Amino acid sequence: QVQLVESGGGLVQAGGSLRLSCAASGRTFNPYTMGWFRQAPGKEREFVATMNGGGIRSYADFVKGRFTISRDNAKNMVYLQMNSLKPEDTAVYYCSGAERGRSWNYADYWGQGTQVTVSS
Repeated sequence: QVQLVESGGGLVQAGGSLRLSCAASGRTFNPYTMGWFRQAPGKEREFVATMNGGGIRSYADFVKGRFTISRDNAKNMVYLQMNSLKPEDTAVYYCSGAERGRSWNYADYWGQGTQVTVSS
């Protein structure tokens, strides 16, 4: 049993920054891989970033150095620092978790989502 809860979304102007947080609960140890997906209105959910238990980060191409994923395993937390935000980043952002052996862009567990809106 794993539950994920996101926070930190909101409204920001283009070029601004936000930091998303995700808290994991429901079992003693974290999923091996944790990260973030997003879904814009009328579009499919897409991969954003993940970080595995060995500290390896994976990013979608559209990040281009703007986003940074990090983890605090002692606190069962994962974060997404988003800089230089663009209107096309507007979406609901979902925290994700995956068991060992899954692909870097796979999720076994999902949070409820937090809205990020970037204005022009």
